[in-house]
Amino acid sequence: MKQNIRLTAPEISALWTQYMNDSMAICVLTYFDKTTDDLEIKNIIKYALDLSNTHIKKVTAMLQEAKYPIPKGFTKEDVNLDAPPLFSGTFVMQYLYVMTLHGMNGYSLSVGTSVREDQRSYYIQCMKETMELYDQILAAMLDKGIFSRPPYINAPHDVDFIYNKNYMSGYFGKKRPLNGIEIGNIYYNMQKTIVKIVLEIGFSQVTHSKELREYFQRGAKLCNKHIDIFSTIMSNDHLPSPRNWTSEVSNSVVSPFSDKLMLFHIVNLITVSVGYYGSALSTCQRNDLIVQYLKLMTEIGFYAEDGAELLIKNGWLEQPPSTDDREALAKKK
Repeated sequence: MKQNIRLTAPEISALWTQYMNDSMAICVLTYFDKTTDDLEIKNIIKYALDLSNTHIKKVTAMLQEAKYPIPKGFTKEDVNLDAPPLFSGTFVMQYLYVMTLHGMNGYSLSVGTSVREDQRSYYIQCMKETMELYDQILAAMLDKGIFSRPPYINAPHDVDFIYNKNYMSGYFGKKRPLNGIEIGNIYYNMQKTIVKIVLEIGFSQVTHSKELREYFQRGAKLCNKHIDIFSTIMSNDHLPSPRNWTSEVSNSVVSPFSDKLMLFHIVNLITVSVGYYGSALSTCQRNDLIVQYLKLMTEIGFYAEDGAELLIKNGWLEQPPSTDDREALAKKK
């Protein structure tokens, strides 16, 4: 029972963040539903769209009950349903796959930072629904033969232990082969980065803003650099990289989304990438990989900051929940 217990700062922030993300998702998914012909893909899009609409209603009710302002987020003004397809149905599936990975990660964090029983129950339910969506997406991609499986590794002949500190080395002497954890982190970070590249290429193609076009093109170039670095690391151990999806962008120059939505989407994905790189870094056991991740995190961190400044410059960045400025309040007397 809630027993009139106020929502904590992390609980309010989780609801606010979900509202922003799901209001954006509704715009994107509605457009994909309109421009996708494949019935199986459409059914998955509709399921995801129903989830986002349900989440918006529930989050709105919870914020209203807490007497907290409802974010503006994104509305019908941010999507043009008359725009022709910008991306193929094949890429839409890859996009949904990656965004669902982000969703599951986000909900698990929300569960971990929620204290009130109703909040915990809500995010646990969101997690269950998103896992079901993920299962549908992955099954469809495997059935269509468009999912890039991570590399396989052979089983060792026996259990082994590390006795030489050279296991951690990567700059001097012979580099040891990548271990399974490092392979997984590199591969999945590549998959997420490839999706960002495709979005940045598509968005740079349709935006009417020269400033945003240059920002998206800069992002695509930066992400391609990261892909090249990761691909080289993988190929040095004779391991494959994920499929590239850049050919799945159409030649349309009609924007399906507002500049505000496109910029928010890219900045949001880049910001999340910093966390994924940090998580990968924390499990690295080869010092050259650690240094590489630190460099890449710095690069995308600056890129995300520049994107946030563009959002502020255009009046598009909503302020997230924050504590009171006591000094400012005192000056009002």
